[in-house]
Amino acid sequence: MLLSHRLPCLYPGCPLTFKSQHGRTYHIRNAHVNSNAQSELNLGPDLSESPPTGNLTQRPKQRHGRRIEHPYLTGLPCDANGNFLPPGTQPTPRANATPDDWSPFESEVQFLVADLLYRRVEMSASNIDTLMELWETSMGVFGASGPFRTHRHMHTVIDSASLGDAPWQCLVTGFSEDVSRNAPTWKQTAYEVWYRNPDEVVRLTLDNPDFSGQFDVCPYIELDVNDKRRWANVMSANIAWNHCDAIAVSHTDTHGAMYCPIILGSDKTTVSVATGHVEYHPMYLSIGNLHNSVRSAHRNAVIPIAFLAIPKGDRRYDDDPEFRKFKRQLFHASISAILQTLRLGMTSPVIRRCPDGHYRRVIYDLVAFIADYPEQVMLTGIVQGWCPKCAASPKDLNTASRPRTTALTDQLVQVLDLKTLWDRYGIDDDVIPFTADFPRADIHEMISPDLLHQIIKGAFKDHLVTWVCSYLTLANTESQGNAILDDIDRRIAAVPPFPGLRRFPHGRRFKQWTGDDSKALMKVYLPAIVGYVPDDMVMCISAFLDTCYIARRQDLDEDSLKKFDTSFSKYLQLRDIFHTTGVRPTGFSLPHQHILGAPAGLCSSITESRHITAVKKPWRRSNHYKALGQMLRVNECLDKLSALRSDFVARGMMPAGHRPPAGTSFFHGNLDERQPMNSNQDESDDEDEGPVDDSVLGHVVLARSCRLAAQINEPDLPILTQGFLADQLHLSGEIMPLITSKVSVFHSATATFFAPSDPSGIRGMRCERIRSTPSWRGQGPRHDCVFVTEDDEKPGVRGLNIGRITLFFSFLYDGTEYPCALLEWFTRVRLDQVTGMWIVRPDFIHAGNRRNKSVVHLDALLRAAHLIPVYGSERLPLEIDAIVSLDTFMAYYVNKYIDHHAHEIAF
Repeated sequence: MLLSHRLPCLYPGCPLTFKSQHGRTYHIRNAHVNSNAQSELNLGPDLSESPPTGNLTQRPKQRHGRRIEHPYLTGLPCDANGNFLPPGTQPTPRANATPDDWSPFESEVQFLVADLLYRRVEMSASNIDTLMELWETSMGVFGASGPFRTHRHMHTVIDSASLGDAPWQCLVTGFSEDVSRNAPTWKQTAYEVWYRNPDEVVRLTLDNPDFSGQFDVCPYIELDVNDKRRWANVMSANIAWNHCDAIAVSHTDTHGAMYCPIILGSDKTTVSVATGHVEYHPMYLSIGNLHNSVRSAHRNAVIPIAFLAIPKGDRRYDDDPEFRKFKRQLFHASISAILQTLRLGMTSPVIRRCPDGHYRRVIYDLVAFIADYPEQVMLTGIVQGWCPKCAASPKDLNTASRPRTTALTDQLVQVLDLKTLWDRYGIDDDVIPFTADFPRADIHEMISPDLLHQIIKGAFKDHLVTWVCSYLTLANTESQGNAILDDIDRRIAAVPPFPGLRRFPHGRRFKQWTGDDSKALMKVYLPAIVGYVPDDMVMCISAFLDTCYIARRQDLDEDSLKKFDTSFSKYLQLRDIFHTTGVRPTGFSLPHQHILGAPAGLCSSITESRHITAVKKPWRRSNHYKALGQMLRVNECLDKLSALRSDFVARGMMPAGHRPPAGTSFFHGNLDERQPMNSNQDESDDEDEGPVDDSVLGHVVLARSCRLAAQINEPDLPILTQGFLADQLHLSGEIMPLITSKVSVFHSATATFFAPSDPSGIRGMRCERIRSTPSWRGQGPRHDCVFVTEDDEKPGVRGLNIGRITLFFSFLYDGTEYPCALLEWFTRVRLDQVTGMWIVRPDFIHAGNRRNKSVVHLDALLRAAHLIPVYGSERLPLEIDAIVSLDTFMAYYVNKYIDHHAHEIAF
């Protein structure tokens, strides 16, 4: 049946029309995907409304505006000699290699095998030899051979690649003065600093075609349709524009050049505590031209450029001023020496090829340094406890103070004595920052606030969570306090599962906390303490979480900054509850809570994650004897494989998503390719969530595996499905289509959506697996919840419905396949003013015991939703766990803290 009219796209300016509502929904989520934020409204105290069963859509808010680019450093294309090209000139081809040239590999299969074994599986040398021997034996029957003879053969081929080659070099240094034989060992030791040429690293990064379309060539000011400022990437930051102004005035030959801001980061990391406290001090480099989503995706956009020396001494020298001074001076001198090859490009443009294939005249600039607080102290030359960004006294960090600058520090050093500098201004005169050797570089301006260590680990876990525990022990007897803490732990353990959510089977009771543990606790902590602490305490933590989530957004605008100020001010006001209850009798002058935010997404989470691939995994692959040399070789080979992949993709020899050749799919396939699965199979080995690098559009698709539903235990399914199909075909209520095809049942579906503030792919896309399975890891059924698009004119949860998946299935009708979901609905109750989260309740038909259900098209599903029970005032029974919690309670919080995307849509 054809429609008598077509539905227009609701997005302003889009001319497309559609035959069906779900087709329009699919188009809007995909074609107009780059929008997550909505405007907040004043929400009333109560909303009791049942969700409609129709397939409606939520339209993203319009984000079109205008961009004002810097007038002088404009990033004009030029030729390889630096001569500017006429507008519209196409870039020259990168290479003359033929489409079937897999050099240094012999074939696509040989490259894919090397990439699989070396990068993805990280197979040991002995296992590679065994595999190659078996491969050779099996292929010998046909007169053929395997891709490699041995692991040495494979390593030799990888080493022979020239793409991505930035060899490691060694700098040997030590104590500068003559030392006697009786001098401490730290004075006699020669320290090795391994590093790469940073100029070569930047050249390789700029020349990576993988980043095409994901980088900016000049600073810009972005304005929305209301002429309000928006900040998204480093090149939209004030520092980039201001530094370009200074460069254009002092170096007129830079006009038309491309500004290239250099981002540095360093952080000590321990790889083995049990076998000798082995630690390394890697240093990383990235460039600000790349979009934040690229850097967060770790697609070789954050590159290790050095392993700094870590001086060791006897315990008696731990507090020796001379030893401490030597460690600081060695640190800064090493960084200065490593970065010297960038110095020439900071005053005179250098010619570099960019991801789009064009050459440009490039000017370098040091703009940011990512480090935790102890490293910030060493970098800026301040006294422990002082702020690296401003001159506020550590005794009163809540009072506004003037910002620190290198120029101000130099002036104070010239006129004040050492004691006054130390006591009144927190300046350590022994430290001369490495930035003194580079133009325009101010270490205080470069320091980026540390969201991971200072806020998530520090302010949240070490402060707020600890303060709550202290309050419970102060406000109750010891036994009562411990009983309450045990119940809070049970509440945390009973939180329903969610894609990628770290489980706490015993609550918070484990000793070794990681950054990921603290992040996971932030997501589920608030509902667990409701009823046990004063409302002001809950509201304080809620305001703190809102502040953190807003600060970490990939896109910030003027409205976001106002919300940030409002949340932070509310937190500071409500924080006094810990003072009045006796938890913090001395107040709140705390460095960890003095600086909040992660501008342009620059946070130590980036370097912490890079530790895994650049330090920890290479260390595990080594034999642990003089492991650094082996780790450097692993990093070099990984960079070469990454560069080769990018080159093969750019030449059209491999898919853009770096997937295996045609016919293979990791996440989903065509419905006719799916294989039946055992009814007890729960797909527990599949990944629940992760980044997506392909150029894909947002969508929800069923899993690859299915089973034919000879009998489905859903008595209402036939009539609900007929009603759904009638709605899809726009039939009158009296005409009910007859479905005669087989019904295929699926235990999961994968949602792909734009979520650049969360761990995502190179283009900001992220996927998560939504499950509806009768057996989850042998513990019982699991049926996840979802957001369903409803009303595009209403903000946040008011424009979304929440349902629980009871069945994923598909059927054929008149040659068309319909992927569907059977949902149990929840009803919105109110926005809880204490937690800041919406409360919903299960929706029943006519106040009975039958849940309100309906069948919806998969296109109506936005993504997974996370519900946490409203636990009430009673202790949680021991038999309630995460598997049954969604079937047990009468009300649930819609958890907007489960990730950053949820925080942007579930307000």
